Amino acid sequence: MNSLVAGEAASAAQREGTLPPEALPEPVSQGKLVLRKFLRHKLAMVSTVVLLLIVLIALLMPIFWKHNYEDASFPSFASPSGDFPLGTTQVGKDMVSQVLRGTQFSLLIAVIVSIVATFIGVIFGALAGYLRGFTDSSLSRLTDLFLIIPQIAAAAIMAKVFGHGSWFVVAMVLALFAWMPIARITRAEAMALSQREFVEAARAAGAGTGRIIFRHLVPNMVGSITVNATLAVAQAVLVEAALSFIGLGVQPPDTSLGRIILENYAQVQNRPWLFFGPFVVLVLISLSINFIGDGLRDAFDPRQRRMKA
Repeated sequence: MNSLVAGEAASAAQREGTLPPEALPEPVSQGKLVLRKFLRHKLAMVSTVVLLLIVLIALLMPIFWKHNYEDASFPSFASPSGDFPLGTTQVGKDMVSQVLRGTQFSLLIAVIVSIVATFIGVIFGALAGYLRGFTDSSLSRLTDLFLIIPQIAAAAIMAKVFGHGSWFVVAMVLALFAWMPIARITRAEAMALSQREFVEAARAAGAGTGRIIFRHLVPNMVGSITVNATLAVAQAVLVEAALSFIGLGVQPPDTSLGRIILENYAQVQNRPWLFFGPFVVLVLISLSINFIGDGLRDAFDPRQRRMKA
């Protein structure tokens, strides 16, 4: 009898166009929705695979590679062969081990720049957007001041004066001139979010400025923060390479892809493998990170229903 009643209720629900709660599909969380949209972005997925391969090769291959990056006992300018796939440098170092070492430093510098610049930009932008008034005016003018300073020129001078080409000092100097775009985007989002009901409720409950910013504003800006932090990595790779290429960035004994390109630029016609080896790796890193950033931007955009690629 009970089963008969349940069957009649289900039939009635179907006729009326309504379904019981247990028959409705489970709601998809925001994280799963973003991941699903990102996985459908073919170009971003290919770029993710390429970047992961570059990172894994740069980290793991030196453990198994037969030549050490410090070994300078090989013949000078040896042509590519089975022992030296990219030949050797003028001082007799294996080029493959040099590229691996340079990739490690370039990625490390870029990640540090992205983390530090994102942290500064989010703090300044959130404070300016939430507090407004004098704080907003002061931080906005500071941001404008840093934006008009030539980034590469200022970074070159500061890295030369304070760090003598140390890779860590170069990373921190680049971060000092990379936080402004993130701060501007964060400020705009914080100004919009500060008018929402949940922020008003938190303020009425007695929450302080720090709690509102870090517990309510920043978690709701994670999409734009993630995208801009990713793109900051790509920009840092190129800026560091440009700085090192003109001889004002990373200095020996540290190295980077830009430094390696500088040291072998004169061989681009006679021994092009010495130049194009690190150059191709640099281009692949930059392109892959940019495409990943595009995929993340589309995935976090609630208005984006169809993926571009």
